[in-house]
Amino acid sequence: MVTRRQALSIIGASVAAGILPAATRASATDSTTLRIGWQKFGVLALARQTGALEKRLAGKNVNIEWSEFNSGPPLLEALGAGAIDFGPTGDVPPLFAQAAGGNLLYVGTYRPPAGFHGILVKKGSPIQSLADLKGKRVAYKRGSSAHAFTFKALAKAGLTPDDVENIDLPPPDAGAAFKNGSIDAWEIWDPFYAVAEADPETRVLTTSEGIVDAWGFLLGNGDFVAAHPDIVIDLVDELAKVGVAAQKDIDGTAKALSDLTGVKQDITRVTLTRAGSNLGLVATVSDDAVAHQQQLADDFHAWGVLPKKLTISDIVWRPKAS
Repeated sequence: MVTRRQALSIIGASVAAGILPAATRASATDSTTLRIGWQKFGVLALARQTGALEKRLAGKNVNIEWSEFNSGPPLLEALGAGAIDFGPTGDVPPLFAQAAGGNLLYVGTYRPPAGFHGILVKKGSPIQSLADLKGKRVAYKRGSSAHAFTFKALAKAGLTPDDVENIDLPPPDAGAAFKNGSIDAWEIWDPFYAVAEADPETRVLTTSEGIVDAWGFLLGNGDFVAAHPDIVIDLVDELAKVGVAAQKDIDGTAKALSDLTGVKQDITRVTLTRAGSNLGLVATVSDDAVAHQQQLADDFHAWGVLPKKLTISDIVWRPKAS
């Protein structure tokens, strides 16, 4: 699993080794290497397990290399720097990547369930409502989809981010901190959320349903997309097919994902059956998706988190009509 520090190592190694951009690599050999970053959820993880993308792209002589990441920020850091070519994240990481000048493009969307995130507290915690988070230690991964959920959940209770102690932790570290009691609340997404929720000592304070809209994105490195638009079209199309098939066989999908991620099958099934869950909702980028991202970018700028205003449409890729 790749953390932010390891992502920086990947980027540095790529530069040191003189790795060529995607377009140059393709012309220098008879095959194209597609480097995909993935996380422990969703249709791309399922495609990783089933080999669907390898089968789809076999006729184009594409070799796929997979790298696992524990959250969106390090994945997009690697993607924007050209260390990987394609990957999925929630809605917030692309904002930070664009603000940092990363070379990336929105190429597709997927829709997580409405309750994809949860704010967790200990069973015996005195925290009974969102308002009770005032003055408490709240952990989430800065720059992830959990970041927006935390801020909007606080706003729902009439609080601001300054009313809590914001602690930036990736999921594995936050999970350990939650378990040992060094944080008061943990904002996290599936499957980490479902794993923690299954612990009888954990209580769900609230889910993301009704607080944030559920959008996820597929992103590509700008150079790779420019050099291989046909491959990007194949990726989005095949992931949509994988998702539709997976949605028709939830038990089989739960087993396949469990075998890949190591998350227990019954817990994986929970993530697949939350309200509104539909793995088949994979598509190219719609106007609604762009509008959602633009509003989110404006919100983060207003909160003083993003240093500048963003124009989301500047980095949206749309396939040319055939």
